[in-house]
Amino acid sequence: MVILLLLGLSGTGKTTLSADPNRALLGDDEHGWSNDGIFNFENGCYAKMIDIKPENEPEIYDAVMHEDDYTKHGAIIENAMIYPNGELDFFDDRFTPNSRASYPLRFLKNIKESSTSGNPNTILFLTADAYGVLPPISKLTKEQAMLWFLMGYTSKLAGTETGVTEPQATFSRFFGQPFMPCNPNIYAEMLGEKMEKHNTNVFLINTGWSGGSYGTGSRIKLKYTRAMVDAALSGKLNDVEYTEDQLFHVNIPTSCENVPTEILNPINTWENKEDYKKTAEKLAEKFSCEFDKSYGKQDISQDIISQCPGK
Repeated sequence: MVILLLLGLSGTGKTTLSADPNRALLGDDEHGWSNDGIFNFENGCYAKMIDIKPENEPEIYDAVMHEDDYTKHGAIIENAMIYPNGELDFFDDRFTPNSRASYPLRFLKNIKESSTSGNPNTILFLTADAYGVLPPISKLTKEQAMLWFLMGYTSKLAGTETGVTEPQATFSRFFGQPFMPCNPNIYAEMLGEKMEKHNTNVFLINTGWSGGSYGTGSRIKLKYTRAMVDAALSGKLNDVEYTEDQLFHVNIPTSCENVPTEILNPINTWENKEDYKKTAEKLAEKFSCEFDKSYGKQDISQDIISQCPGK
């Protein structure tokens, strides 16, 4: 049995990628990992609705928009344009692109009712890199996984939060800093120990931009992201060759089934290679500065420190 755990901050694609008709869903958010496996704290989902299309995200769209008696429905939509006739427009972002919907887990077609499972075979760290310089998928060693777990990187986009007018790098350790009260090295070491104990693979999935930064490049196609996730879960990425990105310290596959080879290494998608290098170095410097600020005085292993971008 393949058991997948997704970690990522808001807007990185957790809900979208978890709502897959081919995999039974435990839950959308707030999970625990005990010695016996994974368990869910909640019983519902909180999905982004901006630009949603039923052909791209049928599970989520149907969970929100299916017809039922009003006493049985209960999906809640917020921050979305609605016209006087009751018609919703999920493509109108004049006020905010942060339209959302919440609904009970049972509204999805394929769920695991117990909301529990064994220990994960695969963990995916999700990031929406608006700088457009991270590969769409990369495999992480134990030390690399511990580093990216510590950093919890993604990009805030204009319009999703008050005061954000352009893309910004943001870091939230363990992809949920407010909920992690212990010293950082404790959680990082726990992850490394569980990876070894359960032989768990960790991949970094970039659901953000390719071919340039936000405003120039384009969002990585969902069908390609789904294909990469499928390849990671099926084990098809275990036997391909990898090249290490010397700046970001991640391992990039040279091929992936149903994904164009040229997009796997992000520099290939940029028309101006020098712009790519400058942008990549800029983001790596942000990683290095954030690490020094947050962990410079912490008891972090040198094996982990060496995997930080920019170091």
